[in-house]
Amino acid sequence: MNTNNRNHRVILKEIAHRAMLERGFLPDFSDEALAELESLNAGQATSGDSAEGHNAIRDLRNLLWSSIDNDDSLDLDQLTFAEAAQSNQVKVFVAIADVAYTVKDGSAIDQHARNNTTSVYTAAEIFPMLPEMVSTDITSLNFNQDRLSIVVEMLINSGGELADSNVYPAWVHNHAKLAYNSVAAWLEKNGNIPAAITEVQGLAENLKLQDRAAQSLKNLRHVHGALVLDTVEARPVFDGDHIQSLDIDEKNRAKEIIEDFMIAANGVTARFLSTRNFPSIRRVVRTPKRWERIVAIAADLDYKLPQLPDSKALEEFLVKQKAADPLHFPDLSLAVIKLLGAGEYVAELPDGNVPGHFGLAVKDYGHSTAPNRRYPDLLTQRLLKAALHGKAVPYTIEELNVLAAHCTAAEDAANKVERQVEKSAAALMLESRIGEKFDSIVTGASEKGTWVRLLSVPVEGKVVHGFEGLDVGDRVRVQLISVNVEKGFIDFRKKGE
Repeated sequence: MNTNNRNHRVILKEIAHRAMLERGFLPDFSDEALAELESLNAGQATSGDSAEGHNAIRDLRNLLWSSIDNDDSLDLDQLTFAEAAQSNQVKVFVAIADVAYTVKDGSAIDQHARNNTTSVYTAAEIFPMLPEMVSTDITSLNFNQDRLSIVVEMLINSGGELADSNVYPAWVHNHAKLAYNSVAAWLEKNGNIPAAITEVQGLAENLKLQDRAAQSLKNLRHVHGALVLDTVEARPVFDGDHIQSLDIDEKNRAKEIIEDFMIAANGVTARFLSTRNFPSIRRVVRTPKRWERIVAIAADLDYKLPQLPDSKALEEFLVKQKAADPLHFPDLSLAVIKLLGAGEYVAELPDGNVPGHFGLAVKDYGHSTAPNRRYPDLLTQRLLKAALHGKAVPYTIEELNVLAAHCTAAEDAANKVERQVEKSAAALMLESRIGEKFDSIVTGASEKGTWVRLLSVPVEGKVVHGFEGLDVGDRVRVQLISVNVEKGFIDFRKKGE
């Protein structure tokens, strides 16, 4: 592919569309799905509706709900709110968009969602799981709009323990659309308070209360062995229609509010289904697939880990390394993540014994908080609503087993699509740097090949010469020898080879 003077956006869109098809995704909605949209908007639930039993739906529109998401996010799945309770406890409320009310099982829109199972976010184009009219309008918890939701209410004590919880349908109203980076800068005292916060009386104090509750939840998870991991995620920054650089997306205090509330809410919904004698879909990371290599990496850094997998011991090692070498901690995190192995969806019976999430140090972990973006979350919401309204279980355990396996495979494929487009974007940016040398860390080593990520530029590529003896976590000096934008190939040789 000759990319000289060609529009980078156009190139990446072509690559993304083709990658979607090659991985079994539907990049475009069918005529049948688009036809369904005609009737959906007219049937949108408003506060005057008797949707699914009006008397059972609470009216919580007066609470100071707000959304915190990426600056450009339009599909808002969650709102959060908190209130002080007795004995220094905090009552946390998470409202989740009621997507199941609009997207019916077996509809043409649902069939598209069931095939793709997730929204796919590429550098060139977003391929939403649901039509944008649904995910960014009808069901999205948009600013200044009344919306149906499923609320997860949690009473958190000062030590971060869950004292009580409840799940119920409610009407909510988003009083402020906020963005991670600006909220985090304010919370971390690195920036001014966002105008959207000051415009809502009492919201600033409420967000500080949410932050306090989230930090207590996070601290308790780390006591139980949740892993402190900082990975480097890069996205292309365009200057007009050409890629100028790769921007690194970093964790911050505002993201931790949402992350910790969602982890807690996912646990509540999983246990709620079990108590109602309903099956569920859980997200699990089983025993690390290459624990022995994690032990070896720790040993190279003068730290002794036990021979058998131990999340608490690993957490203590990671905390120590983050304090000792924060600059290179993302590289260590990436190596550990690769060695832990990918998570998967599994169906669990109410009295089942599916393993928990190793990396999060939680036993009961469903996926329920992003039904506009993930099909397992929509399935969970349908199960929740059936349980709430006293209806029969909408899926058999056999159906859930098949769906869980499909969602795992599709999520893996979606990650590959996103990585392929990211690599094509990186290849476009590196085309003019053939022959340059870089410091890197090995992120993958198997019979399929050896991969490294550069330390100075957030780019990953394959070592095609001199890879013998290299393993995950090793540092190595490499030279860029070729790129293939079409395939997203970035090839290196070990320096001196």
